[in-house]
Amino acid sequence: MIPPATYAVRGDDADPLIARSFPAPARADRTAFQRDCDRIVQARAFRRLAGKTQVFTSRSSDHFRSRLTHTIEVVRTARNVAHALGLNEDLAEALALVHDIGHPPFGHAGERALDECLQRHGLRFDHNLHALRTVEHFEVRYAAHRGLNLTLGVREGIIKHSHDYSAAEHPELSPYLLDLRPPIEAQLIDLADEIAYLTADLDDGVESGFLEIDQIVQGVEVVRSAYRAVTAQYAGVAPVYLFHEALQLMQHRLIEDLIANTAANLAAAGLSTLDAVRRHPARLALFTPEAEQQRLEEKKFLYDALYLSDPLEREHAHAHHVVTRMFDYWMEDPERMPAGYVEQMRTEAPARIVADYIAGMTDSFILALYAQL
Repeated sequence: MIPPATYAVRGDDADPLIARSFPAPARADRTAFQRDCDRIVQARAFRRLAGKTQVFTSRSSDHFRSRLTHTIEVVRTARNVAHALGLNEDLAEALALVHDIGHPPFGHAGERALDECLQRHGLRFDHNLHALRTVEHFEVRYAAHRGLNLTLGVREGIIKHSHDYSAAEHPELSPYLLDLRPPIEAQLIDLADEIAYLTADLDDGVESGFLEIDQIVQGVEVVRSAYRAVTAQYAGVAPVYLFHEALQLMQHRLIEDLIANTAANLAAAGLSTLDAVRRHPARLALFTPEAEQQRLEEKKFLYDALYLSDPLEREHAHAHHVVTRMFDYWMEDPERMPAGYVEQMRTEAPARIVADYIAGMTDSFILALYAQL
């Protein structure tokens, strides 16, 4: 058993990060962050991740990742890293579970379309901020309040895990300690996300037929190195199995790099407390420069060979059209939306409420509405 690190989030009764917006009874058998995990996985928005795109907006295989299966993979990586570093594994799990809950249908194509629609009305769409709106407002599960009533530590991590927000630009986020760095538990989530999708998108790319194994091995050094290693170990095995072994080895190497480099960064900075981590001028959960270069090379390969390929660009264009057309449809007459959303327009801009409505949809639901309307 690895003892808790002195810079880890404690999560005990004296920890201000377990504070909730509304009173909630304590549970002796579960930590506050374990209860957050339960609240997240029981949320309707979490279940809808099963129907949201990871890469392919028109999936023809049950084996392609959805946002939900991707989230499960991020959870496993986040807990592995947190365990190795002696961090609060329950907080890391909660943040991994909730990290994609604010994504709209059709993945990044849908997010770009919603953002462009909102810009016409002087607003922006940000999936992290929408995730916060989802867990604080849109989920209605409890008799005493709206929202999931998550701990401050999880709500702060939703905002900060991948981006630093300015208090001047976002005064509404002032309760979330914008002058402080996030804990290491939150810092590692974005990198766990990277590790998970860099592995999964190559796998799904080959499964889809858009990518060839030889093409990946030749074009991505970190895969090529792993592929050579497993080929030497498993002579005569079919390339498809060698490729799967290589992806697992690549993933393991990236996880080990993240663990070792984060520990080295903490030691080099002489940081031994959570307060010191939060006041440090830079993030500490990072890959080594070598692994970061490999990550960037693989990400460029994925963009050039998969994400921006002609077939997927056609899918993205259709997704963009659907989101834009439906946004305009409800902006022309917001009364067409469900009554609960219409009611919210008394206090918020109609464009924001229309975007909220669309962002909560699955791919299949918005396509069915588009076909009908």
